Amino acid sequence: MRSLLTSEFTKDGSVDLLGRPSVRRKTGGWRACPFILGNECSERLAFYGINTNLVTYLIKEYHQGNAIAAKNVTIWSGTGYVTPILGAFLADAYWGRYRTIAVFSCLYLVGLILLTLSASLPSLKPPSCDKMSCQHASLGQLIFFYVSLYFVALGMGGIKPCISAFGADQFDNSDPVERKNKGHFFNWFYLSINVGGLVATTCLVYIQDNTSWALGFGIPAACMAVSIGSFLLGSPLYRHQRPQGSPLVRVAQVLVAAFRKCFVQEQRKLPRYSRFLDKAAVNTGSKKGTLPGPWKLCPVSQVDEVKTLLRILPIWATLIIFTTVYSQISTTFIEQGSRMDTNILGFKISPASMSTFEILTVILMVPIYDRILIKLARRVSGHPQGFTQLQRMGIGLAIGILSMVVASATESKRLELARTHKLVDDAVKPVPMTVVWQLPQIVILGIAETFTYIGQLEFFYEQAPDSMRSLGTAVALTTFGLGNYLNGFLIMVVSRVTSNGGSSPGWIPDNLNLGHLNFYYDLLAFLSACNLVWYLIFAKAFKYRESSGRTSCLLH
Repeated sequence: MRSLLTSEFTKDGSVDLLGRPSVRRKTGGWRACPFILGNECSERLAFYGINTNLVTYLIKEYHQGNAIAAKNVTIWSGTGYVTPILGAFLADAYWGRYRTIAVFSCLYLVGLILLTLSASLPSLKPPSCDKMSCQHASLGQLIFFYVSLYFVALGMGGIKPCISAFGADQFDNSDPVERKNKGHFFNWFYLSINVGGLVATTCLVYIQDNTSWALGFGIPAACMAVSIGSFLLGSPLYRHQRPQGSPLVRVAQVLVAAFRKCFVQEQRKLPRYSRFLDKAAVNTGSKKGTLPGPWKLCPVSQVDEVKTLLRILPIWATLIIFTTVYSQISTTFIEQGSRMDTNILGFKISPASMSTFEILTVILMVPIYDRILIKLARRVSGHPQGFTQLQRMGIGLAIGILSMVVASATESKRLELARTHKLVDDAVKPVPMTVVWQLPQIVILGIAETFTYIGQLEFFYEQAPDSMRSLGTAVALTTFGLGNYLNGFLIMVVSRVTSNGGSSPGWIPDNLNLGHLNFYYDLLAFLSACNLVWYLIFAKAFKYRESSGRTSCLLH
């Protein structure tokens, strides 16, 4: 009788909204996921509705140059993926994931409303260019615009590290069926991201380019308001993991305790505590015979948490270069497409809308992977998920290199046509080359994304210590931010170095027909190849957490 009563509740320590143990048949599972997936879909619709066409907005409405606009977009996008460290800290230490998502969603909505106002009111943006001059934005206009933009980035900081982890929390690892469904959840979670992105890169980009920027920013604001209401509506169905204290403090305690005993000579042989971090768990005694405080002595489990985080850092670092490659979809790919013929079957499309095909690729690939590739790979590898998480990411990194090689070849062809038709000095007229030529590089990048980023989500959630799940997701998201920062930094350095102080156009000038954007793609392909070698070295040596049920390495 006791076992029957116990089976009614989850065994992972989750509780309901009122703090009571979660009842398995009333909470969590797929019944709770639609509200979570809907929130993520709306958030991504808003983000891509801004990010996809932002470089065009800055060039046309704020009169910025190609390199400056690309740099500003990557810095903003990068910030949106670094702020999750703050959201993860609050979620793991104090608020829990549910409250953090709710609060930061409201901040996100405030940013969207302010951004809509900046595009609506003539006093908040510079006047349109005329034949004689082009007036830049005033300091006040720039401040209002960037404050609204970075409010959105701050809102992302609370949503992104928590939403996927909160969704995974709805499945109890102790139940075999729910554990299997958790793996499927990450695939469908990523699908919801791309459904939002698809609407943004088709409908919203079209509205922004052909109707109104204000309406193009206002629609995501309305969708975000609806999604917040929907997310709160599902509150009775959610399972919650209690906050377990500041993960950053726990990490700091281990580091401080280990450093304090760095030069302590152990009186007896303790094999387990022979390394630097393990010294944090060695009791060297105290003057009064009492146990030292947490900054002098840490439990073995706490030391293992920090060691787990350190083990995944080399894998984390390799994903930064891939994000640098991926960020071309919202920067240089758009600038490249704007110098090509954008008429397709009689319709003139925005270069930013070409990213739609990347999103369609992901939407198509997720069910193919989930229903076909996993089964085929399972027959060969014997692994329940077909590929290990590290194998999946490694495949994506390799495919990403191919995308840059194809992009370079496309740009070389475009430059050749510009010279042939004597359009080198024309910064406006597109070359007679259809933008459809961008499809191969975009589709390949979409395939690479499907392997890399879904594997990344699952890897960092599963391998992070149980008390640091939000932080683990945030650490994964910082690769997006740092990758965007790196792209902005590379663009700035390459522009300065290759222009010889302004004496030559350089690789990425305002008139791309005078530059060599193909060389920049070659540089990214080379960096990606070196990065893949680094990844294989560390992935082969990596050992999965025992609690995750996996002990195999990349090439096992």
